[in-house]
Amino acid sequence: MAIAHLPAPAGPPDDVPPYAPWAGEDEVLAEAAAAGRRAAEWIRSLPGPTAPGPVGAWLARELPGAVEIAMASLDPAACDRMGPDGRIIDGTGGVEVGTISVLAVVPCMLSEATWLTPDQHVRLLAVASAVTGTVRLLADDPGTAITHGVARMCAILVLCHRSLSTCHRILSGLDH
Repeated sequence: MAIAHLPAPAGPPDDVPPYAPWAGEDEVLAEAAAAGRRAAEWIRSLPGPTAPGPVGAWLARELPGAVEIAMASLDPAACDRMGPDGRIIDGTGGVEVGTISVLAVVPCMLSEATWLTPDQHVRLLAVASAVTGTVRLLADDPGTAITHGVARMCAILVLCHRSLSTCHRILSGLDH
């Protein structure tokens, strides 16, 4: 079986319309950056291990830095698009691969963070998932992300420092 790529669209390769910001985009992105800062502050406030080690250092510096950088770097213009050769280019949502890599290892690192409570583990998983989900949503569908998706993810980030029962009540109220 042979695979043939579709021909490139007609017109010069730079025949791509300029990015037009969505209504309310600046406000949504500012709130995302603020939510990222608050989540990073919460992570930095977590207790450290009794003895210094690589996981404790990662948790104190790399993870909160990645959360803060990712939420401050969101860019709807860096969405999925068609390249000049007609192939689809996966968007990054404005966040570098290295930053996403730090967030992707949260489930692996938590097994080594034995000094944290299960509740803190769940909250760290929620933060990592909300941040990576926000990035992917923005890259896949910037219009939906700007109009309501990013705000919902930011609410999850803000709630991570509250009790889980409070989070459940508040998120249940958002669905109605």
